[in-house]
Amino acid sequence: MKGLLGLMLTIWLVCLPRIGHAHALDPGYLDLKQLAPGSWQVFWRIPDVNGQPMQIDAILPSSCTPAQGPQPFFDTAAWVSSWIAACNTQIAGQAVTIQGLERQRNDVLLRYQPLDATTATLRFTPETTVLNLPEGASTSSVFVSYFWLGFEHILEGLDHLLFVFALFALVRDPWRLIGAVTAFTVAHSITLALATLGVLHVPSAPVEAVIALSIVFMALEILKHKDGEVRLSEQFPWIVCFCFGLLHGLGFAGALTEIGLPPGDIPTALVAFNVGVEAGQLVFVTSLSLGLFLWRHVIRPVPSGPDSIARSITGYAIGCVSLFWLVQRVNGF
Repeated sequence: MKGLLGLMLTIWLVCLPRIGHAHALDPGYLDLKQLAPGSWQVFWRIPDVNGQPMQIDAILPSSCTPAQGPQPFFDTAAWVSSWIAACNTQIAGQAVTIQGLERQRNDVLLRYQPLDATTATLRFTPETTVLNLPEGASTSSVFVSYFWLGFEHILEGLDHLLFVFALFALVRDPWRLIGAVTAFTVAHSITLALATLGVLHVPSAPVEAVIALSIVFMALEILKHKDGEVRLSEQFPWIVCFCFGLLHGLGFAGALTEIGLPPGDIPTALVAFNVGVEAGQLVFVTSLSLGLFLWRHVIRPVPSGPDSIARSITGYAIGCVSLFWLVQRVNGF
């Protein structure tokens, strides 16, 4: 446990600047839908940054007029702009650019829907800001795009990661831990699918507050632990993770609902997103295990202080951060 405390303090220093922003960075979204030969409906969603649109812009191929849209307006959670572009040639194979994305940390998804070809899903990153429109798309391209979206979403969502970290502090058996994380994924897959498909409608603000409350519960489980006493989250971690995973899935659905799912490939996109989330969680848990091993055997091989003190500090640290998020989200109702 003392090694875990040292590891937690290291992670704390790295993540401290982002504590006030617990969610993953929302991706941008560009939709190109062909209405008729030479006519394209363009929908452009720009993430919000402190009440202003992120400084990025979508640039269509040079054969399209206009290549850029009108000023965006704020719509609930993001800035949106839409227009009709006239393109005098086939735009398949031509380049679309997301200007300014190289200075951001977000991704942008592009859904390309020509009349005479399969819908394609492309992914822009800060390293890849220019992509050529394909002749069509395979199911594999949709899978890859949504896999990376899920993978990055979990690794940039501090609240979800803190829940997994608290679980890591309680459940030390690796196979039980992997089982618990998988139960968490199965549960949030259920509510994610229901919410994204419109079957389940739950206001986002209460959901986010309860997600923070679930981390408070995990902090209390750490603090109430005593030698020889097995807590609920230790004895049945998969049950606890499954129950809270249902809540966290509603939180995951927010980003996916904003982006939408590609028509004709909805099952593929949902599966890919969930597989990406599971992969991200396992990478996080593996990194924690490796970091703990290095801390115990390389950085600080000599024990220092009682285990109960380390556990208390870990529990209080997790509790303070999650309580901050809880108050912040309740005030945002």
